[in-house]
Amino acid sequence: MAVRMLRRVVAMDRAELEHRASTYARQQASRFGALIRKPSWQRSDLTASLRDDVSTLRPAIASLERHDWESAHRALIDHFATRAGRFPIDAAQRSKTVETILAAFPGAAADATARGDAVLEGRFTLLGYEDLPWTIESEKASGEAPDWHWDPVHRCRAPLAFWSRVAYLDPACGDHKVIWELNRHQYWLQLGRAYWLSGDTRYRDAFAAHLASWMSANPPLMGINWASMLELGLRSISWIWAIHFFTAFSGSPELDRFPWTVDLLLGLDRQMRLVAENLSRYFSPNTHLLGEALALYVVGRTLPELRRAADWERLGREVLIDQADKQINADGGHAELSTHYHRYTLDFYLLALAVARKTADPIADVFTPVVGALARFARAMADDQGRLAGFGDDDGGQLLTICGRPSWDASDSLQIAATMLGQPALAVGHPAEEVVWMTGRTTAATCRAQDAESIALRDSGYFVSRTPRGDHLVIDAGRHGFLNGGHAHADALSVTLTVRGRPLFIDPGTGCYTIDAAVRDRFRSSASHNTLTLDGRSQSVPAGPFHWRSTADGRSLDWQSHPTFDYFEGSHDGYGPLVHHRTVLARPGCWWIVDRVTGSSGPLQHIDAHWHLDPRWHATSTPEGNVRAESDDGYNVWVLSAGGRMELIDGWCAPLYGRFVRTTTLRSTCDERTPIALITVVIDSPEVAHSLQTLPVTVNGHVDPLAVGARLVTAEWTETLLFGSGRSLSRVGDVETDARMLCWREEKGQTPLATVLLDGTVATLVRGI
Repeated sequence: MAVRMLRRVVAMDRAELEHRASTYARQQASRFGALIRKPSWQRSDLTASLRDDVSTLRPAIASLERHDWESAHRALIDHFATRAGRFPIDAAQRSKTVETILAAFPGAAADATARGDAVLEGRFTLLGYEDLPWTIESEKASGEAPDWHWDPVHRCRAPLAFWSRVAYLDPACGDHKVIWELNRHQYWLQLGRAYWLSGDTRYRDAFAAHLASWMSANPPLMGINWASMLELGLRSISWIWAIHFFTAFSGSPELDRFPWTVDLLLGLDRQMRLVAENLSRYFSPNTHLLGEALALYVVGRTLPELRRAADWERLGREVLIDQADKQINADGGHAELSTHYHRYTLDFYLLALAVARKTADPIADVFTPVVGALARFARAMADDQGRLAGFGDDDGGQLLTICGRPSWDASDSLQIAATMLGQPALAVGHPAEEVVWMTGRTTAATCRAQDAESIALRDSGYFVSRTPRGDHLVIDAGRHGFLNGGHAHADALSVTLTVRGRPLFIDPGTGCYTIDAAVRDRFRSSASHNTLTLDGRSQSVPAGPFHWRSTADGRSLDWQSHPTFDYFEGSHDGYGPLVHHRTVLARPGCWWIVDRVTGSSGPLQHIDAHWHLDPRWHATSTPEGNVRAESDDGYNVWVLSAGGRMELIDGWCAPLYGRFVRTTTLRSTCDERTPIALITVVIDSPEVAHSLQTLPVTVNGHVDPLAVGARLVTAEWTETLLFGSGRSLSRVGDVETDARMLCWREEKGQTPLATVLLDGTVATLVRGI
């Protein structure tokens, strides 16, 4: 640890050293001030934070000066209920928004009240945890406000120390992700949704009570809920939603038990000041910086009533523009190479664009192409149901949680982007209610599956093969993460595969970050991905929860996409001096995956190819070693292996952070000297008569050790495959060719046909010669 920190300091340039020094000095001064004077909230401080040149704020300021909090609250309610809208939702549009949602989504009100009632009963569903009781003593009455520093999963409580001194990565504090997820207050959006769609003031009362409780339990700068600037930013965005949800109401402000607008604005001002002073510059992962900048921009642009709003808005805008160039690759992918954090980034810029357009900020013209690039990448990485292929960390968090959609479902983000950009081809899945909340309009028409195409996302290192029937294969052949690779996994050349809309080969997920080091390392190891391990080793070796001792970078060697097939070749450098090569031939209903290990021959190498099934598939093995997988809805595929022994083992996946589900892993194993070849074929077929065998490849009568040949036999056709070594005329089975890759299919009763021929001019049937 000390050596790594020393190296990091030596690598810093002057600008970074000055930034870190000044930030540290401010933190220390603030900490000593907190030691001298115990931090506390003073409602009277809001007077100096409001602009006195806004006429409709003067009654509130006058009441604050008299310490008449209730009158100040009523004046603020009147101000926000009548001012021009500056956020996706506003009081003037409440009736229209509710009417639109209830007409388009008849079940929305019932769903909203069910989710809202769960909160009223003190039951929270966050990340992968359901119905969490967020109090220490189980006998506490339901509906009581949460204990804001308590981790109810691991039964730990974080200390109320000065924010920069809270060791939130220490498991002794509990899982900071669990604590922070509640303290983001994103469930307030669900209370607001329930309030608008039902008109029931209980949801508004619960919000106000929870705000009062949070302010009491979280004095300024004290405790774990002040320790991450990103968390302050995301919480502040939730508070902005709350202002607009709960100042739009029918009834009287006397219904409020607390002057919540006073407290909320006071808390927003203090949190934004801290974020502005402690932006996560020179920090990895830098989605933190994006989220913090988004909060500064949204709060500043939405609440010009605050004196510092213009400064926050300007700072947030500058960072969002600057980081768009630094963090978004040319193909639209986020630099961290995590599909989950890419979706976060898309949502950040979607909200920034929505606020920019709502407030007539010319910067909307800059945000628009950024959103377009991010959305096109997300559409490529999502299957036709909107499920993102899982690569890299997935912490289960989201920006827009209003309808309780699971984090892996990006269809709402894509439909919002399609609607805002006027590009229906981006939309996917069923119509999304979230579109109305963000845009005031119903969802764009969803894109037809056959409109999506295979694509090479070369800058991010992903290669996507898809078909009109809903197949979706993604190959990871990129670098190992971004900067220190904090959200990367050891997944070079890993694949995910969806067959006819059913996820088959999945990334098992993340599970946890800091609470269990063994689980953290297991879920990001190579063995937990659909790739190959050598002698039980991982391609990349971790060093703590967000660092790596060694890393492997993937690289693509060839990608060709044609109307009837997609072809990929790649390698990675994680097992030096040996090299892992992977070749994939993808066609509708049939996928060939060939793994080769090359290098100087030495002792026997133990090779495992891992294939992790989605839990909705149930696998059985035939006496021949083939695997039949049947989905919950009765759909069948076959997985065959040649060159190794296929076995079924029990496994685990984490579809959501903190939720662990049993599943099955297929593992093809062999012990050989290099060069070694393992062949895996997936066939979308109900037939049982399948066989796969390796074939020697000869050149001038001599076996070519670097080439791979195989024959796949089904009830309807036979297929011969050659992955050559680039040498002249080769023979595999009954076929002779000068191609680097040949796939020759013979259908029963029909003339043989060379279905795929790459880098060659001839393929000849030489049966009987």
